Amino acid sequence: MTTKIGVLVMSYGTPESLEGVEAYYTHIRRGNPPSAEQLKELKDRYEAIVGGVFPLRENTDRQVAALQNALNSGHNAENVEYVCYQGLKHARPFIEDGVEAMLQDGITKAVGIVLAPHYSVMSVGTYIKRAQEKAAASGIEMTFVESYHLHPELIDVLSRRVAAKLDLFEETGAKRGEVRVLFSAHSLPERILAMGDPYRDQLLATSEAIAKQAGVTSWQFTWQSAGRTAQPWLGPDILETLRELSEAQVKYVLSAPIGFVSDHLEVLYDLDIEAQALASELDLRLLRIDSLNSDPAYMSVLSDVVQTAAKELKVSQS
Repeated sequence: MTTKIGVLVMSYGTPESLEGVEAYYTHIRRGNPPSAEQLKELKDRYEAIVGGVFPLRENTDRQVAALQNALNSGHNAENVEYVCYQGLKHARPFIEDGVEAMLQDGITKAVGIVLAPHYSVMSVGTYIKRAQEKAAASGIEMTFVESYHLHPELIDVLSRRVAAKLDLFEETGAKRGEVRVLFSAHSLPERILAMGDPYRDQLLATSEAIAKQAGVTSWQFTWQSAGRTAQPWLGPDILETLRELSEAQVKYVLSAPIGFVSDHLEVLYDLDIEAQALASELDLRLLRIDSLNSDPAYMSVLSDVVQTAAKELKVSQS
């Protein structure tokens, strides 16, 4: 008899159209609508992306479908069928909607995973909390993948992406040692450090592992996409770092946003447009590694950690 295990694949979410930006932004701001100026700025950012599309939603749809295929491919000795559901933090289907869909389909056991390799109580932790509460109220036994930041296949696929772009620099005459690799991730409020949160240390560990495997000797970590609040956020920001590198006579920079797994606003605008514009102004050559999106190697990472987590569930083999 085949047992069905639900997989709640969680991510930040994005609006489906420009008309949905205001509701999306209002949800992020905990019910407080943005000002006309704030709304225009966000819409302008989406419109500035090549094609004016919303790639995060499309990428997430593809990732969820590809993960389900990866989980159910090959030999299945345990007679388990994995069914993936999407749960978004700030757009429909919300995290609670994904758990509700499991309930309606008769799923009683599930694994939750966030499309982010690094854990923070303020990021992945908030997704898990919402899913836990809804699953408990729905009678669904759910376990979670908290992080997978040092998974060997993850380090391997990211290392290969770094090496591929370093090769492009070499083709134009730059030596590898002249290229500064900037690993980055979404900034969070600085207070997480006093909380003993593992986020920064996990990101540094991933960066170090990639640098070692790719043979990178010139690298550093920086932050990006910080929120605009009165409280201090982790820094320095990548724009500040680019200015410092320019002053230090660095001419070649490779951006490696390892905290992100998809092409979306923080990558396609913050890096490809905003950071690229500053790099041009500073006469820096800036390239970015390709995002993971639905790369089979990344799907293999997710499949492995989900299947490992599923072993914690009490699955009947009858």
